Amino acid sequence: MRDATWSTAVSATLHCLTGCAIGEVLGMVIGTALGWHNVPTIVLAIALAFVFGYALTMRGVLRAGIGFRQALRVALAADTVSILVMELVDNGVLLFVPGAMDAGIVSWLFWGSLAVALAVAFVVTVPVNRWMIGRGRGHAVVHEYHHH
Repeated sequence: MRDATWSTAVSATLHCLTGCAIGEVLGMVIGTALGWHNVPTIVLAIALAFVFGYALTMRGVLRAGIGFRQALRVALAADTVSILVMELVDNGVLLFVPGAMDAGIVSWLFWGSLAVALAVAFVVTVPVNRWMIGRGRGHAVVHEYHHH
C-alpha cells in the first residue's frame, strides 16, 4: 500500500469538501432563489460541486506547469469518486431531513441540515479516500504534481 494514512485521507477529503460545499451552497442558493423545485436545484448543486471540486484540484496542478488537458485528466482521476460519494451522501441526508429542501435559504432548518449533511458526507468519504489513496488512485495522483 502507498501512503494511505488517515491524515492524508482527511486532507484529501477536506479538499474535496471545500469544492463540494462551494458548489452545493451556490447551487442550493441559486435554485431556491429562483423558486426551482427540488430536483433541478439538486442537479444544479451537484453539477456545481463537481465544477468547483475539479477547479480547485486543477488550480494546484496548473500551478505546477501542467497543461490544461493533462490537469483536467488529473482532476477527473483524483476527484470523481470522492465528489460522487460526497454528493450522494450529502444530498441523501438533505432529502432525509423532513422539510430541509423546502425550508428556504433564510431558514435555520435549511442551513443546519446542509451543515449536518456535509459533515456526514465528510465522515463517510474519508475512508473511501484512504482506500483509494492506498491503491494509488484518487487524490494520490495529484501528489506527483503538487503538495498540500
